[in-house]
Formats: sequence, C-alpha cells, structure tokens
Amino acid sequence: MWIIVGLALLGLAAAVPSEDRKLSDKATTLAERSTTLAFNLYHAMAKDKDMENILLSPVVVASSLGLVSLGGKATTASQAKAVLSADKLNDEYVHSGLSELLSEVSNSTARNVTWKIGNRLYGPASITFAEDFVKNSKKHYNYEHSKINFRDKRSALKSINEWAAQTTDGKLPEVTKDVEKTDGALIVNAMFFKPHWDEKFHHKMVDNRGFMVTRSYTVGVPMMHRTGLYNYYDDETEKLQVVEMPLAHKLSSMIFIMPNHVEPLERVEKLLNKEQLKTWTGKMKKRSVAISLPKVVLEVSHDLQKHLGGLGLTEAIDKTKADLSKISGKKDLYLSNVFHAAALEWDTEGNPYDADIYGREEMRNPKLFYADHPFIFMIKDTKTNSILFIGRLVRPKGDKMRDEL
Repeated sequence: MWIIVGLALLGLAAAVPSEDRKLSDKATTLAERSTTLAFNLYHAMAKDKDMENILLSPVVVASSLGLVSLGGKATTASQAKAVLSADKLNDEYVHSGLSELLSEVSNSTARNVTWKIGNRLYGPASITFAEDFVKNSKKHYNYEHSKINFRDKRSALKSINEWAAQTTDGKLPEVTKDVEKTDGALIVNAMFFKPHWDEKFHHKMVDNRGFMVTRSYTVGVPMMHRTGLYNYYDDETEKLQVVEMPLAHKLSSMIFIMPNHVEPLERVEKLLNKEQLKTWTGKMKKRSVAISLPKVVLEVSHDLQKHLGGLGLTEAIDKTKADLSKISGKKDLYLSNVFHAAALEWDTEGNPYDADIYGREEMRNPKLFYADHPFIFMIKDTKTNSILFIGRLVRPKGDKMRDEL
C-alpha cells in the first residue's frame, strides 16, 4: 500500500529578522540530534561499495522520521525517534522542535540561497487518511496528502518524476526509474539547493581541468578559481585539508574536507564524526587560500529504506510488523521506500568582493586548495548549528580524459 505526503517548506514571514530570532530549546536540541543523524546515515551509506556520489539533507531526513513517528504506534513510532536520537523526548517536543528547525533553515531569503524542498508520501488508491494525522502533519510539517495507483506502474513513476521536476524547477528530472515494492507507503523527498557565495568567483576565472576519479581515471570538468581569506586547517597528521567558505549573509557556509592526494575516501570517512568536525573547525585560522573548485551540477537519488533499517528503523519497513495505523486508522501499511533525491549546483555566483584586498600583506603566500580529486563537503547552518547537506563528490559529470595503467 502507498501514501502521499506533499510538503513544501515555506520561508518564515516574520517581523523579526531571521538572524536576530532566538531558537527555542526544542529546535536547538533537534538541530543537534539531526547532526548526529547526519554522520550516522552518511557512514551507513558510505559502506555501500556501489555508492559513488552521496548527497543528503539530514534535516529533511529528520522530518521523514518525524512523519513516521507521527503516523506510527508503539515500537514503530519509538524506533523512528530512536534513529533520530530523540527516543527520550516526548512526541510534542520532537514535532514542534523539528517544525521550528525546518522553518528556520529553509528560510532561503534570509540565507540568500536557493533551496526548493518538496516531500510527498504516496499511498494506495484505497486509503482514507485519518483526520488527526492530516491535521497534525500539516500543523507540524506543512504536509499534504494524496493517493497513487500503482496498477499502472509506468504512469505512477511518471507522476512521481514529474512532480519532482516541477518542485525543483526542472533541476531534478528523475527520482527513480523503478519501484520494486508497490504495496507499501512511499516517502519521496525532492530538493534543489544552490549556494550563493559570500565572495563570488570571477566568471572569467573558469577553465577546463581534469578531475581524478581514481589515479587511472580522469574526467574533464570546468574548474573555477579564486584567492581570498578563508578559515583553513592543514591536518598534517591525517594528510588532509579543511576549508570553510561562507555563503551570502553568512548564516551558513560550505566546508570541504579533502585528502592531500588521490585516494579512496574511506580513510578520511573513518575519521568523520561530530567531535572530529568540531576539532577541525576549532583549529581553523583565517588566512589566504587559493581555491580551485569544480563547477558542480550534482543530481543524486538514494533509497534510504535499507540504510535507515540498518540504523534501527526495522519495524516500519517490515510488512509483518509495521504499525502505521495513525495514518489511516488501519494496521495494514508499511514503509516500502524512502526516496531522498536532491540536485546541488554551485558556480561562480556570489556577492561582490573588495578588489583592494589583494594588495594586503595577509594575501601573500596563499595555501593551495586544489579540488581535483574526491572530497567530502557539508553545508552547515551557522545559526542552528545544523548540517543542511552532507555528501561527497567522487565522480562529477564530465567526459573521460584518460584511462591509464
């Protein structure tokens, strides 16, 4: 059986500027729990040997878990909260905290970024949504609900993909080519994110370079270059670099973590956790850095069902054990898929920069951050201290340049 949840996260329209509005303790707590989820889920996915590029929005995954706990009973509901490390918090605390967090971080006007988000929960044509579930899911998450008929699978898939494309202004043309299980609830997240740099790259400082997927496989990508003052740390012990680039309005930033040389990311990923990130950022110093980044258009769709199951969400995805009866009033529904699809695009666009800076003493002898091989990245929200996106770029779009022995 299936379910549709339509969610469009709207920016806050408040008299108090976003940067001045204080977060509640609930939202602060849920932001911290969503960061734990970010690393747990990233590690679960990175273990998949077939996985190349990864792109996750932990706060959006957290909202999906919130929805499962809202529609579930007993262990089905408590497991969803446990995956979010929120099992000791009461339901109202979790739902209102997530609601405030999502409203805050999705305020793209305050953050001067483009972030389009849509979430849908697809359900069978025969389902009748419980009034309380509809009311509460709209109250906490601004969800909508509808139905889909999978007897005509081709038409159903077309409907899902067209909705995702429309939600993201065509940036995410496809969520999935197939749905194997058509007898359960299907959650779909569709997103498009484009950062706006605090200091733009010069549009003429872009050329074609090689990106080494491995030592023997290189693809051609457009590479953009700029030198500026950035928070930077060179971890000589672990042989990696960390650089932080603020986004416009400085309410969020992008953090790049890259090994010094071409290698599988597994070694660096083993280091990655909340404490290590805090250590790296704590050792950063603002200094001159010459940055070369590939212009990126990244489209990634993950089915998170297996990975969330590995983190403890076992009942909701089990047809024989799931109790999602708060959704429809009947205990005949389980979660068959959680599609998490996102398009991420960054280019030269950003705020004007002060050209006079290049004559200053601190701009001499810049460190080089040349991102021509796989790296990990995060988009971190400064105000809520949450991670809006976490991912890795292993294979960018580009034509093969060479294949050497």
